[in-house]
Amino acid sequence: MEIPTHCTLCPRACGADRTCTRGLCGGGPQLRAARAALHFWEEPCISGTRGSGTVFFSGCTLQCCYCQNYRISAENFGKELTVPQLRDIFLRLQEEGAHNINLVTATHYLPWVLEALALARPQLAIPIVYNTGGYETPETIAALDGVADIWLTDLKYCSPELSSEYSHAPDYFAVASEAARQMCAQAGPPVFDREGILQKGVIVRHLALPGALADTRAVLDFMARELPKEGFLVSLMSQYTPFYKAFEHKSLSRRISTYEYRQAVNYAVDLGLCQGFMQEKSSAKEEYTPPFDLNGL
Repeated sequence: MEIPTHCTLCPRACGADRTCTRGLCGGGPQLRAARAALHFWEEPCISGTRGSGTVFFSGCTLQCCYCQNYRISAENFGKELTVPQLRDIFLRLQEEGAHNINLVTATHYLPWVLEALALARPQLAIPIVYNTGGYETPETIAALDGVADIWLTDLKYCSPELSSEYSHAPDYFAVASEAARQMCAQAGPPVFDREGILQKGVIVRHLALPGALADTRAVLDFMARELPKEGFLVSLMSQYTPFYKAFEHKSLSRRISTYEYRQAVNYAVDLGLCQGFMQEKSSAKEEYTPPFDLNGL
């Protein structure tokens, strides 16, 4: 892929000339990241015992009002990198014992990332995790065929009203649901190594939001009805914490209740979505957000 002069890397299709300016995502003509280090707060089959080699890219295509990583996603904090520097980061994380290379919100830098992975590939022997908010074009998913071993994707909302209000993306479900189908078709059923670390497959995350139990049920209905049975892992998360502009929305100004989350978990189990992960309510803490201090860059 070439650096776009009329950017359509994400569904926003803002048309920015990325050789000289920034898109709506905040991505400019050069790679930018805020952290590259071993990360222990993903699902157990991703973080394992040694950590996931995680690169947090600056900027984001969604700009959710409650983003816990808002300092890098919305405020674009980070450091510019060359493609060879990113390659070296991948190889260093592997040397440090990472179970995988975990690319967090990388889509707006996809041509650069693909080049860095191609340069690293002769020496890189661990899986590549593509960690995304789910707002992906079919072209992006196709470009990652044979590159991404594991898709760690979100299905944030079913309701266009919620996705419009919270993420300025009324088409979110239409885009993300089709993306999830394509990811499952591309990756196939989950494959684990002897340590229980995921080597290939799809994890579909849903963050339960306060006051949105009906929407959570609709998302779970889609997973059970439209995605291949036993073809993915579900991750139903309780970690929502009010961040960034969440307090501008009355319903987002609190954490979810134990009752709401228990209802969501019970509904998932009733649908047969038993292959995957749930969280303890103690996960809803600010300290689970990593420090964005340019570590590893």
